Formats: sequence, C-alpha cells, structure tokens
Amino acid sequence: MAIISSKQFPEPTNPPAESPSAAPKATPATGKDQSENTLLKPNAEPEEQGNQEEQLRPQRLAEYLGQKDLKEVLGIAIQASKVRNESLDHLLLYGPPGLGKTTMALILAAEMGVNCKITTAPALERPRDIMGLLVNLQRGDVLFIDEIHRLPRVTEELLYPAMEDFRVDVTIGKGTGARTRSIPLQPFTLVGATTRVGALTSPLRDRFGLIQRLRFYELDELTQIVLRTAKLLDTPVTDSGATEIARRSRGTPRIANRLLRRVRDYVQVKKSGTITAAIAAEALELYNVDPCGLDWTDRRLLSLMIENFGGGPVGLDTMAAATGEDTQTIEEVYEPYLLQIGYLNRTLRGRVVTAAGYRHLGYPPPNHQLPLLS
Repeated sequence: MAIISSKQFPEPTNPPAESPSAAPKATPATGKDQSENTLLKPNAEPEEQGNQEEQLRPQRLAEYLGQKDLKEVLGIAIQASKVRNESLDHLLLYGPPGLGKTTMALILAAEMGVNCKITTAPALERPRDIMGLLVNLQRGDVLFIDEIHRLPRVTEELLYPAMEDFRVDVTIGKGTGARTRSIPLQPFTLVGATTRVGALTSPLRDRFGLIQRLRFYELDELTQIVLRTAKLLDTPVTDSGATEIARRSRGTPRIANRLLRRVRDYVQVKKSGTITAAIAAEALELYNVDPCGLDWTDRRLLSLMIENFGGGPVGLDTMAAATGEDTQTIEEVYEPYLLQIGYLNRTLRGRVVTAAGYRHLGYPPPNHQLPLLS
C-alpha cells in the first residue's frame, strides 16, 4: 500500500549478525564523523520520523510558529470551508525541505476534523496504488503527497478527474471490447508538497486552487520554536541559549530541533543544569557548527577555493576533484546555503568566494572584485 504511517514498529531486540565474509563499508576519508555531515541537512533522517518527532509537531494552526502570511491565507480558507460545509480547495505547498509542509497538512486535517493520509510520489508507481487511496477517502479527508513532482505520468493523469470532478476513470477489458467506467469519489482535499515547483507539469499545477510558498524562518521565530521544543522534551534552556541554537539552524526548524537534541545530549553527559548561550556554543563547536551555521565541509570548501585557487573563479568539476565530493552534492547540498548567506557567488566563469566569505574564515579579502560576466 502507498500509505506511509507515522507510527514505527519496534526494532527487533536481536538483530541478525553480519556475515563474517562481508567486507566492511568504506567511508570517505574526510577526517570527520559522518553524523557531522548530516547534522545540518534539512532532509529528515530516519530516526526523525518516529513517534517522538510526531509529538513535537504543532497540532493546531494557532500553535504553528512562523509563516505568518501562510497561516492567514489558510485560516481564511478553513473558516470559509466550514461555513459552506465543503472540503478545502486543493493546496500546493512548495519550498526548501524542513520548513513544515507535512506539519501544515496534518494541521489542516485537524482543523477540519478529518483524517489525513500521507504518502510519497515515488510510492505511487502503479495506477492501482493511487486508486486504492482515492476510493477509500471519506468526505473531506486530506490526501498528502510529498515530493509530488516525482509522480509517474500515468498516476498524474489519474489525478486530473479526481481533483476536478471527484471521479476516477477505469478502463475495463482490452481491444475492441474495452470500456471506460467512472467511479465517483467523496470530495477530498489534495495537499501536494514539493521542493521543485518548476518540475510540476502545468496541467497538474493549474488544478491546485491554492499555491503557497514556505519561506525560511527568522531568528526570533526559530528561537520560539527551540523554546517550545525544549519544553516538550523537558529540557531547561534560557532565552539566550535558544537564540544561540537558532542562529546556527540555517532558518530551518528541522535543523533547529536536531541541534537542540545534540546540545541536550552534551548537557546530560558533560554538564548539568540549564542550557545557556555559552553551553550551547561550546556543544555546537564540538559538532563543528559555527555561529553562521557552517559545518566543517562548508568551511573546507571555501578554504580550498581561497588557498588553492585565489578565491576563484573555480569550475564545479575542479571543486569536486579538490574536495573529493561529487558535483551534484556540491551543487545541491553545499552551494545553496553559501549562496543564500552571501559567502559564494556563481558566475559564468565559475564559483567565486565573496569578501564576506574571506572575512568569516579570517582571510584578508582581495583588493579587487572580479567582473561577474567577464
């Protein structure tokens, strides 16, 4: 079935032993633990998808921190739908990972008093997968499809009549004896989430009545999220300690919660008492997360460009060869945040470290600025 449950089954107490003949997996020779490389990634880790993570999600729109404009738009849509006794219009949420798209879908279902079924586009490989979901929806239910831009073409075309007319067309038989039968569906709300809204086809995108973007969070919003999570985890933290964690979270709540857990581990093992700004900074330095949210790999990338290539311009393939990372990882994982905070420029000739990047790493900035289009 294509539904992904939010509940996890308990792990077996006695996992099978590895075969003696199995060769150990090779790890990249980066000199750092792999957990440090994933600490600042906005994508959810497997351990962040269990019951504990569900308990941290806000349950109502009033509890959802940040995204003020989005909350206002959805609040109006919810109230109007309740007055008319109709299901919500179909909603498309897009933006970087970790900003709360899944949480918002669950909140919509809770506010409307209906069920929310969660699935991902890659799980809907065959038409029968989406058919099984659609025919079992009750009136007003919310169907959440994550990474909806990855829907197979056949599955996507089945959604067209389901979204517009609340029906699915099924072909019975083959050849000259084939006939089409329409199966009526209960009115429902489709909530699609994507990190690449441009990858959606126009026919699918145009069928959403509401298209909303989730933005990165401000420092004060992330501070409130850290304080709320700390309260739920029964972890004492000062306002300054929460701010110290928030400023290193890259504007992403998922990263903020992840860093809070690591600081909590540090306090429970090496310290005692409340998480203060000094303790949070000390703990996150141990995990190689600096005050601007850069990890060891980010700083290494910038340092190599400055020391080996004079700050650039440097081609993507050259950067990959010098760092030992593949080009896709550099372009999709490391570059976006460095571009966002203004430490890196992307030009026609290659990547260039900015003066702000020089100063952050303690290097004197260059006396001249290379033309971007030369």
